[in-house]
Amino acid sequence: MSHPKGLYLLFVTEMAERFSYYGMRALFVLYLIAAFYNNAEASQIFGSYTGLVYLTPLLGGYISDRYWGNRRSIIFGAIVMAAGQFLMFASACLVQQSIFSEGGGIDRSVDNSLSLFLMFAGLAALIVGNGFFKPNISTMVGDLYSPQDSRKDSAFTIFYMGINTGALIAPPACAFFGNGNWADPGAFKWGFFCAGMAMLISLFVFVMLKDKYLCTPDGLGIGLKPSQSELIAKKEKLENAAHDSLRTEGDKGAASHETAAKRRWRGPVLIAMGVALFILFSLSANNFNDYISAAIYAISIALPVFIITDGTLTRMDRMHIGVIYIIAVFVIFFWSAFEQAGSSLTLFAEQQCDRHIGSWEMPTPWFQSINPIVVVLMAPVMAMLWEALAKRHLEPSSPVKQAIGLMLLSVGYFVIAYGTHGLTDGQKASMWWLFALYFIHTIGELSLSPIGLSMVSRLSPTHLASLLMGVWFMSNATSNVLAGKLATLLPSGGQTAADAPTFLGIHIVTLTDFFLIFAVMSGVASVMLFCLCPVLKKMMQGVR
Repeated sequence: MSHPKGLYLLFVTEMAERFSYYGMRALFVLYLIAAFYNNAEASQIFGSYTGLVYLTPLLGGYISDRYWGNRRSIIFGAIVMAAGQFLMFASACLVQQSIFSEGGGIDRSVDNSLSLFLMFAGLAALIVGNGFFKPNISTMVGDLYSPQDSRKDSAFTIFYMGINTGALIAPPACAFFGNGNWADPGAFKWGFFCAGMAMLISLFVFVMLKDKYLCTPDGLGIGLKPSQSELIAKKEKLENAAHDSLRTEGDKGAASHETAAKRRWRGPVLIAMGVALFILFSLSANNFNDYISAAIYAISIALPVFIITDGTLTRMDRMHIGVIYIIAVFVIFFWSAFEQAGSSLTLFAEQQCDRHIGSWEMPTPWFQSINPIVVVLMAPVMAMLWEALAKRHLEPSSPVKQAIGLMLLSVGYFVIAYGTHGLTDGQKASMWWLFALYFIHTIGELSLSPIGLSMVSRLSPTHLASLLMGVWFMSNATSNVLAGKLATLLPSGGQTAADAPTFLGIHIVTLTDFFLIFAVMSGVASVMLFCLCPVLKKMMQGVR
């Protein structure tokens, strides 16, 4: 079955934005270690950045749901992100060489303070802009279809292919134009410039075509301001009618007693809970990155509690939101392992992996393209698979698909743990083990990520759709912060058990030890989610 043209507009818009994001991401850690920080510091900064990128969708989702609507939020986010990329470009234009031998330390007498300030200003703009862009464009995909349209999972898979088409092109393109290193850190500037231009293309395409193609099958506009949207009014009317027919006496009583006074205390309680949790998580903080982590962990607990205690929600609403929350917890295990691609796996490829094919050495940023290549090739296959199973009434539920994704993630790490087993100091692992890991992980990603986006779209109450999409991305925020902390455990070689980092009392001496952390963690999470699937399916009440 064909899909609406609006899907392909969102496809192209998101493809250009993801080119911008992944192009910058492929260079970011390499830029950090070329001029400013050591491996461990760079990994923590990368984790904090990507964590905040996935936290700000809460703010963007809230403002969109209440005031701006999806379209205005996307345009604002795109403008701010473009500014962020050009600030990164300015940073690299002004950076000075601070490492004077391969493998040498940073000369702190070199003054790169202005370059560093511009870089952090760019990161701040990218974080804020992404918060307005990402949850809103994902929400609009679901609105292109009627509530019970079976094409939604395949639509999100196609949309996900757009994300990864941008991610496929970006690393080699940005690395080609911005091929910097310790000897010439300023060369990264043209890679950041390419990322900024891609963001402007995304903005232009969306602004020019949004009014023509973003509409429902009934012709209602998608993404308008809530006060002007016929679609939102229609969805809320249908939702209220369905809820009234299913609402229990307890629900009616709770709704009738949800007074203004009761609503007022929820805000102060949320703030108090958030502050208390922040203080608790900050007790062991040693640096600024630790305080960012504490803030993300605190918000990740306090805000979901605030949402689900809304007295206007029905029992069915709470069950649906509960499914989103439970699966979001398991998604943390997935992304904290998967997102090693941007930090520890990039450092592994750069420093401990044999990247030669004959006399040619594969540039490290190119490894970031393996994942999107597999997505682009396999996403249509997965979409057809889900549609074929649905026609035969054999399609697994969303939680089962996501448990499969977690298991495949575990398998990928077991493969590379085997490939690095027995390596001695000075030996490098074959890059084909890294290829195998990325391939297996990508199949797992296709079973989890687009299915999760579709699930949130279908289970969210209309007036909380973008905010709950932000909550979904908040699990990515938590996982990226955790990923950054786990990446610091990557052994550098030449270590003994006495000076090696530890995890849960276990010394991480070898690469195999490091990769087994993620293999075991994601494997256990997968088994637990499989066991919970019958309960989650019941809570979804017929929503697949």
